Amino acid sequence: MTDISHMPAAADDAVPARAPWALLGRAMLQALLVAIAALVLYPLIWMAMNGFRSNAEIFNSPFALPAHWSFAAYAAAWQNGVSQFVLSSLVVTGVSIVTTVFISAWAAYGLTRTTIPGQPLVVGFILGGMMLSPTVALVPLVRMMQDFGLYNTHWALILLYTAFRVPFTTFLIRAYMLDLPRDLDEAARMDGASEGQIFRKIILPLCRPILVSCVILHVLFAWNEYLFAMIFTNSPETRTLPVGLTSLMSKHGTDFAQVFAAMTISALPIVIVFFLTQRYFIRGLTEGIGK
Repeated sequence: MTDISHMPAAADDAVPARAPWALLGRAMLQALLVAIAALVLYPLIWMAMNGFRSNAEIFNSPFALPAHWSFAAYAAAWQNGVSQFVLSSLVVTGVSIVTTVFISAWAAYGLTRTTIPGQPLVVGFILGGMMLSPTVALVPLVRMMQDFGLYNTHWALILLYTAFRVPFTTFLIRAYMLDLPRDLDEAARMDGASEGQIFRKIILPLCRPILVSCVILHVLFAWNEYLFAMIFTNSPETRTLPVGLTSLMSKHGTDFAQVFAAMTISALPIVIVFFLTQRYFIRGLTEGIGK
């Protein structure tokens, strides 16, 4: 007969044998993550530090800390138009977020919670908008904005950003809504709730993770978009940050400290928003796209 008295001991001996390899693998993973974080954060920190230095310090010791911490470059960049560019970007990004997310959420609700004739065709038509290239429609869009009196206004960018982001945002929110329980909808209808009340008070709170993800993705798009902002705006009062920074660099290209300061001011809101909402961002994408 087989003596089983030694089997637990053999199992106990196997655990310590695997433990060093597990610790080594975890240490290598952590080291890799730290290296990736350093590669991502170091250029941002270096750019911000150079905004506190002078041109001579940047050329003589580009990777050293500032000898004298001065906000002169940041103040000069802010006064030379960055404040107006930031305001324009905030207006365009903020309003287009509200219009894009609301229209997309309402469209996704109609496509997932109601029955309409030819629903697959409607879904295909909306999602087909993701395949439309903005550059193909530039000429007719310019003529249309000029005819409507919207050229060189914030509303031109708001309408364009909304129109070209609604298909993708609807796709994300629809994927998330497909697996939401319908029992809540039916219970609310039995209590006399209208479709608008169900949408506002039940569906939207349940979709908070994917809505936050859509907001972040739209912020990244609208804050950094260059092509539309360059073509549909031609005055300092309506230029957003990407176009405004280009004009600032053409005027003050030799003042590298001011250029670095302006770039830091431009990137800072995006970094703050992402770090504050990254938990919802990752959760919304994994739960929405993975369904």
